[in-house]
Amino acid sequence: MPQLPIPPHFDPATVGEIWRVDYGRRAEDAESWAKQHTIGPAAADGMRLCLLIVDCQNTFCIPGHELFVGGRSGTGAVEDNVRLCEFIYRNLDMLTEIAPTLDTHSALQIFHPVFWVDEAGRHPRGAETVITVEDVEQGKWRVNPAVAASVVAGDEEYLRTYARHYVRELAKGRLPLMVWPYHAMLGSIGHALVAAVEEALFFHSIARRIPTRFEIKGDNPLTENYSALCPEVTHGPDGAVVARKNERFIQQLLDFDAVIVAGQAKSHCVAWTVHDLLAGIQAKDRSLAARVYLLEDCSSAVVVPGVVDFTEQADEAFNGFADAGMHVVRTDVPVAQWPGLEGIDRA
Repeated sequence: MPQLPIPPHFDPATVGEIWRVDYGRRAEDAESWAKQHTIGPAAADGMRLCLLIVDCQNTFCIPGHELFVGGRSGTGAVEDNVRLCEFIYRNLDMLTEIAPTLDTHSALQIFHPVFWVDEAGRHPRGAETVITVEDVEQGKWRVNPAVAASVVAGDEEYLRTYARHYVRELAKGRLPLMVWPYHAMLGSIGHALVAAVEEALFFHSIARRIPTRFEIKGDNPLTENYSALCPEVTHGPDGAVVARKNERFIQQLLDFDAVIVAGQAKSHCVAWTVHDLLAGIQAKDRSLAARVYLLEDCSSAVVVPGVVDFTEQADEAFNGFADAGMHVVRTDVPVAQWPGLEGIDRA
């Protein structure tokens, strides 16, 4: 069965820009589009597909913003989002639900500069400072006592103990502590979804008569949250719970017949989200991995030219997911031709 056409309002030239979505006009367009193409409500879907979109926010996806994911091409996230929007429109009638995650931060968090000082009281400078176990234990970097009142009720000693515990926990297998530039700040332009993606999600919501399932992550001051499903550290040095795995969201995803994953960055938040989804699957039923489809042409790796390139690590992660039973797919292949979804009917 042929895919749907792309609605005339979509302009790929604007995907890398910030602008206001005209909700009134798009709502009218979406209702007319649904009637014209006989697109039924999501509640009537025989096979339920969820599109999980990881952190397609301005802070990661718009050139010039805090952590733009350029990939090796230098324009990776913009190119990815053009394909993502086109994928949503072409498969509007088969996507039951869309679940975008929103990386959500405030200033006083463990991965932001103000949280740390050196012996002279200076904060980390430059992009992506790594703080190791040795750095903390030897005093090269120490927690800023001025943030203790806000994040641990003024208990500076606990905060110092927690910092040592935190970097040790990360060293057991998660990513090392990175001090990132301030980004995805709640209420900021950077926190918002890319306008073209937001417009596509709104159009889908009206046409399919189903709300977009937004998921907040990353707002805990005492842990990073690359994954949308699990924080980097869940317990403090005394065993007290600091943050919890998002078991609710994991189960919601596993309730679908298929989950399609896209977003930024392939090497970080996408990879760790899929990693934790796979862990949830393996704890329940390994065969469920076959329900997961990774859109490899809608994600790019973190690349800082001349500094770091995570492309190979991202590709290795995706290869590992494929070995575990997940499918790595592309948007130029119709969904009805993907393994396990051959011949899927339109809504």
